[in-house]
Amino acid sequence: MTASLKGIRVIDISHVIAGPLTSYYLAQLGAEVIKVEKPGSGDVMRANKESTPTDTPTAFSSLNAGKKSLAVDIRTAEGADAIRSLAKDSNIFIENFRPGVVKKYGLDYESIKKINPQIVYCSISGYGQQGSWANRGGYDQVIQALSGMMMMSGPEHDSSPTKVGFPVVDVAVGMLGALSITSAIYRQEKYGVGQYIETSLIQAALMLMYPFTTDYLTDKKIAKRLGNKGYSGSPASDTFQCIDGWISTAANTPTQFKKMMHLLNLDEICTDPDLLDLDAFNAINEGFVIARQPDLVRQKIQKVFEKTSAVELEIQLNEAGVPAAKVRTLPEFLDELLEEKNIMTSFMSFKQANKTIRTAGLGFTLDNGIQLVTNITPTLGQHTHELLKSIGISEDQIAKMLAANVLK
Repeated sequence: MTASLKGIRVIDISHVIAGPLTSYYLAQLGAEVIKVEKPGSGDVMRANKESTPTDTPTAFSSLNAGKKSLAVDIRTAEGADAIRSLAKDSNIFIENFRPGVVKKYGLDYESIKKINPQIVYCSISGYGQQGSWANRGGYDQVIQALSGMMMMSGPEHDSSPTKVGFPVVDVAVGMLGALSITSAIYRQEKYGVGQYIETSLIQAALMLMYPFTTDYLTDKKIAKRLGNKGYSGSPASDTFQCIDGWISTAANTPTQFKKMMHLLNLDEICTDPDLLDLDAFNAINEGFVIARQPDLVRQKIQKVFEKTSAVELEIQLNEAGVPAAKVRTLPEFLDELLEEKNIMTSFMSFKQANKTIRTAGLGFTLDNGIQLVTNITPTLGQHTHELLKSIGISEDQIAKMLAANVLK
């Protein structure tokens, strides 16, 4: 299979999660990604401790497999010159330093554009490139706090903030970066022009909350904390306790609601004007179920569920046409994916020196489920010599740069 981005070269001077995930997508789609790292220590993700000492721990490998590692100090004249030389024949340049930092080393968009007018240059930051907060450090949890995400998460009747339990904003930025870059590459290939792209943790947070962001910007509608309820607001789109755990159901429409109430022997709810808005419930064009007394409806459903098995209900509700799932932990879910054939997903695996790294893939499949076979994650500076030789730096020059700690 021919990789879709084969022949595309990427210079990536980003670090941690957001930028590296952006270039990870490009690498897995066939691009040559040159990961530029600090000599001696490299990307901070290399420092994660594991039982067997390695500079390619799982957390780092999962974001950097298939790339080349160039360990060069961009703060030195020689190091910055090397990056500019590589950029002359590159298609993409990615950075995620605070605004203004890379300009000090002549690695900003305007500097790279002078030597390569067709470059697609992507800047990733916490707060954007302009504005009085542009130079603030941006981290996932801080952006969740600032953007309102923490106040939208957590129990419905609890006012304390609750962080989403994983770096959702960082990962979203990586996806936005990859999406925007691939669109710009099409433009570059077709019209021969470059593109400057800016994305940020703030932009990603707003996109993750897109429906609620739009509601407020357009109609000043304020979203309420939903807890474990569904977006629709239906009283049967919620999470209920059962005798063997919890189940989440999504009976959003009247049709789904009727099926669920019939299964639970609660058909009378569907005709009770005190419990439901029956005009909306029986309308020709189905919307979401609107409850006049949502807490009471929920209580009636809960009384049935608390005497029933979540495992059994998951099967019965889905067979009836009502989306539902028993609440699982991530390990429980992944073990189930590996052992059962309920969901066909494309995990990806690649060898490292001390282990096999298994990932969830890219989030999509190509050519009937076939995904690219990835190369291993590079050790720090593994490709430094090769890459510097390719731009005409002599062995003597490389030796001097090594001695001066400009390289590794």
